[in-house]
Amino acid sequence: MEFLRKFKFPARSKSPLFVFTIAGVAITAVTSCSSVSVFRDSTSIHNPNKIATAVEGVVRSSRAIYAITVTVADYKYSLRRVTADSDEYLQRLTEVHSRSAKRILKLCESNKGFYVKAGQFVATLKLVPKEYSLALSSLQDQAVPCNFQDIKHVLTSNLGRNFSDIFLSFDEEPIAAASIAQVHHAVLKDHQEVAVKVQYPGLKQNMKLDTMIMSFLSKSVVKIFPEYRFDWLVHEFVKSISQELDFIQEAKNSERIATNFKHNKMITVPTVFWEFTTAQVLTMQFCKGFKVDDVEAIKRTNLSPGKVAKLLVEVFAEMIFVHGFIHGDPHPGNILVSPGGQNGFSLVLLDHGNCKTLDEGFRQDFCRLWEALILLDSTKIQELGTRFGVGQYAKFFPVIFTGRTSDSKSGLGKGMSIQERQKLKQEVKLLRLEDVTTFMGSLPPDFLTVLRTDGLIRSITLKLSAPQRVRLLAYAKYAVYGLGYNPRSEPDFVEKTMISKSVMLVSYIRLRLILELMELFQGVKKLKHTICTFYGRVVDGITRSVKVSSVTSIV
Repeated sequence: MEFLRKFKFPARSKSPLFVFTIAGVAITAVTSCSSVSVFRDSTSIHNPNKIATAVEGVVRSSRAIYAITVTVADYKYSLRRVTADSDEYLQRLTEVHSRSAKRILKLCESNKGFYVKAGQFVATLKLVPKEYSLALSSLQDQAVPCNFQDIKHVLTSNLGRNFSDIFLSFDEEPIAAASIAQVHHAVLKDHQEVAVKVQYPGLKQNMKLDTMIMSFLSKSVVKIFPEYRFDWLVHEFVKSISQELDFIQEAKNSERIATNFKHNKMITVPTVFWEFTTAQVLTMQFCKGFKVDDVEAIKRTNLSPGKVAKLLVEVFAEMIFVHGFIHGDPHPGNILVSPGGQNGFSLVLLDHGNCKTLDEGFRQDFCRLWEALILLDSTKIQELGTRFGVGQYAKFFPVIFTGRTSDSKSGLGKGMSIQERQKLKQEVKLLRLEDVTTFMGSLPPDFLTVLRTDGLIRSITLKLSAPQRVRLLAYAKYAVYGLGYNPRSEPDFVEKTMISKSVMLVSYIRLRLILELMELFQGVKKLKHTICTFYGRVVDGITRSVKVSSVTSIV
């Protein structure tokens, strides 16, 4: 949502002082009083040094306070005495966004832990300016591994056995490191290759204090400035991180997704080894592959980036519109392309800690919304917007999801015309930041989950150079399928399943036919206009020639 970056911000002095730093507060407040460092070169978790811990807490808090103070001052003094509607204001705003984003990124890298996780979370939101999302997105690959002795202690204390009794071999160097855990390659006693995900020690204790501070700060800001409601952001982050710290729940999520896609041979979900899985240790089947956005690797293995993108969007469309159970963190490191098999490749879905079950009523309404978005049914979009609680802001749904306005004359996936962009720009100028926060805060939590997931999928398909139309048509297809799907009724007979699928297929063909006819009609109108314009020019030319000839003959 590029247009959000150009929202007009209130000119009152308190606005730049607090509005632009809320995202920073949400990030920097996450772990400002963390009591234990769990990263390399830190004090061992089994032999804590209270003085070192206290000093570290002061240092981390000082970094956070400094970052917030400088960011506040930067926005306040950079934007003072500048008219909010001027080009100079937008230029200065972009510059201060860029400086502040780099400052927050440096803070996350220095304090690590939940700061990194919060930075990753904020980077995936469409709400924040693009300077923040671009800067913070680099945090996905910058987690620092934990000291192996601490990891080994977590393993033995959780599994209740000696290390050598469980593993034939265990690579001390992790194959992946994230903000809350790292993954090691190992071989069990029965020669089974596994990936062992181990949670960093002390995280749960840190989280309780850190999230309490986050909530306190967000509520304080809301009390002082009620129009800037970002407390929903903190609430969603706390829910997300709480789920991810429970590896038992992650294992259950993994098995549920595996069940949902058990008939799809192009989807692989690693098998869980429950005997060696606890709340802090997750042992699963080791799967080989490369990141889904690694275009060079895809081409090197003679695969088509377009086919990979198509399968990716169809898988997540099925999760959203049909299953109502979503993998909430589909960044490239969590989705691998594994070459081989009868179809040439398969997608490996990893890291199921952040999964979300959609409310059934919401799932059905979201299916209806996408059908309306594809057909540009303004009345239906507004009706569903009222149901979602956003009222007049529903008119922005087509822009957010499909990149065109509700009265667009462009074909699906072709973006907006110059006239449509100019009209949208004028509408955006009338909006203020509190309009954005009201809009985002009014959306159901499920909508925010889908919005974030869609944003991540969209960024991957962009790297794979897939046309936007591929994603839009896949969403339309599964939205229609979702409307005909009843999760409560398990089909007992193959005949019932076939009939259901046939009905859904007919419905989708009908939607595609309507869509193609609409675009054909628009194309005919454009062709008619082009012919008429050409014909008019020819007639004008002939008329001018006749007039010149007549004048010449008279002379």
